Amino acid sequence: MKRAQRHSVIPLLASLLLLVVCATCANRGVGPQGGPKDETPPKMVKEEPLNGTVNYHEKRIEITFDEYLQLNDVANQVLISPPQQRPPDVRAVGKKVTVTFDEDLRDSTTYTIDFGSAICDNNEKNALEGYTFSFATGPEIDTLRIGGIVINAENLNPVANIYAGIHLNHADSAFETEPFTRIARTNDKGEFTIQNVHRGQYRLYALNDVSRDYLYQPGEGLAMYDSLLMPTVRHEGRSDTLFLPDTIVAALDSLQLDTLPHDTLGRYWERIEAKTVPVYEPDHLVLLFFTEDKQRHYFIRCLREEQHCFKLVFSAPQDSMPQITLFEPDDNWLEHAVLQPSPQMDTVFVWLTDSSVIRRDTLVFGLTYLLSDSLYNLQPQTDTVYAVYRAPRISDKARELMNKKKAEEVQRLKLKHNGSASFEVYDSLRIYSPTPLRDVRFEGMHLQQRKDTLYKPIKASPFFADSAKMSIVVPFRWEPEKEYRLVIDSAAMTDVYGITNDELEIKFKVRSLEEYSTLIIKVEDYDPRMRIQLLSEKDAVVRELPAAEDATRFEYLKPTSYYMRLYLDLDGNGKWTTGDWLKQRQPEPVFYFSGKLTLRANWDFEETFDIHAKPLLEQKPAELKTTEGNKKK
Repeated sequence: MKRAQRHSVIPLLASLLLLVVCATCANRGVGPQGGPKDETPPKMVKEEPLNGTVNYHEKRIEITFDEYLQLNDVANQVLISPPQQRPPDVRAVGKKVTVTFDEDLRDSTTYTIDFGSAICDNNEKNALEGYTFSFATGPEIDTLRIGGIVINAENLNPVANIYAGIHLNHADSAFETEPFTRIARTNDKGEFTIQNVHRGQYRLYALNDVSRDYLYQPGEGLAMYDSLLMPTVRHEGRSDTLFLPDTIVAALDSLQLDTLPHDTLGRYWERIEAKTVPVYEPDHLVLLFFTEDKQRHYFIRCLREEQHCFKLVFSAPQDSMPQITLFEPDDNWLEHAVLQPSPQMDTVFVWLTDSSVIRRDTLVFGLTYLLSDSLYNLQPQTDTVYAVYRAPRISDKARELMNKKKAEEVQRLKLKHNGSASFEVYDSLRIYSPTPLRDVRFEGMHLQQRKDTLYKPIKASPFFADSAKMSIVVPFRWEPEKEYRLVIDSAAMTDVYGITNDELEIKFKVRSLEEYSTLIIKVEDYDPRMRIQLLSEKDAVVRELPAAEDATRFEYLKPTSYYMRLYLDLDGNGKWTTGDWLKQRQPEPVFYFSGKLTLRANWDFEETFDIHAKPLLEQKPAELKTTEGNKKK
């Protein structure tokens, strides 16, 4: 009986064991979940030598942290001042960061290593921000500072991640021939602080150092401060009571100094002096960053995508038309060609009109244009150019069908225009031809205005808007809400290939004045050199007018939101002019209206623009402000 009971227990225990195992397997994924995510950056625990060491001449720095490390983007994050021509070797091994210099250290110089956000922990990549290490090869650490902000001169945006640097050599040539004496990098707000500066007078610059040699090269963006700077330090912001015991605080508050023992007050006075907060000057400098209006001028290539036309492409707008020279004396195809520069003057289209020349697969000629030298000076340059046409590869049968189709088609000049059902009251009607026109009968163009149900002729004087005769303007003082029609007779236009147009009717209706807004701007402290720009919500120029002494009227504006800025046209050329390094000329001053202008249809809005109402750095509306400069990785 007992044996039978013992045997019956065994299956029961097995069942319980199986149940426990299944429960464990079912919950295997739950397990220990660990603590919260590590968001703490590494902490420094040891420095060799100590931060701030003097009379140090070794080339190796070793810093130990409380956890394993990795370095992120050393080339762009770690900044050494004074700058090194041969970058130091910066490494992370285990919990240590080592810096080994590859150049001899200068005598009596303070070295600063700004690690930026390069030091990260090994697992979560939490970056240690703002860690800076300094040492001196002389008997003292230089402690002066120069601080400020770099903003784009044209739009007042902060410029991030470029160098701000000082030169002890005051000659202008030092900016181009000598590396900076000390440097800093601007942060995301464009701010910079050049630390550990020695006593003296300095020139201050900002530089987008594309060449990474700490020298200004033509084409790089820059800023220059006009005056010499002498950094100083003054003690300010002292809060005596902040660092004293309550009894001292109470006595000072009640001015009962005579109740304190002399030695007690003297002992704490040293602590008061020690806790004084130093203020370094200058620390609010504004540098206006600009890129010179200098582009590398060179010839890029010749493209002949169609047999009857090729284009000459240049890297920058040309000051004058390039010259084409034919090598063969009896080759006169250029006399019959039409040259058409693009509006930007960076491309020249050459339309061939002689059929025998069009059939030639290759045209060879000399091209004389202006080429930039190493100093951006323009010098005449002549190249031999080949205009080669390569016909598309198609089968003989396909080519035969294509030629047959062309022969059957009656080619017509396909004109385009800007007429629409909502035509702007201030605009001109424009007609565009796809090819240069040889002949236009302006009497075959009939402008008419609708009166009741009929169109009545009105007088207009069309004219060519470009030298290649590819654009025609029909000017007229349109009446709001009126309907117009332009009828172009058949064959009124003939292009250089003898192709004419079909009859064309263009109908358009002018907008009502009630659809527009008017903005009237009065300027405080008027200067005749002022020009006002209306801006879109993307900070793009929508309209520009010279400021009037009484009021400036922007008419026929679409009822939407605008912003506004003003600049002083110092050179009188009718546009904003950037700075010039060689001429030591700053960019023309720019000021922003600090508010948003929301216009309504059929309303006149008046606003006063006072360029001195707010400091320059506070003028630009926050919604327009963006950070420019080099992007951090």
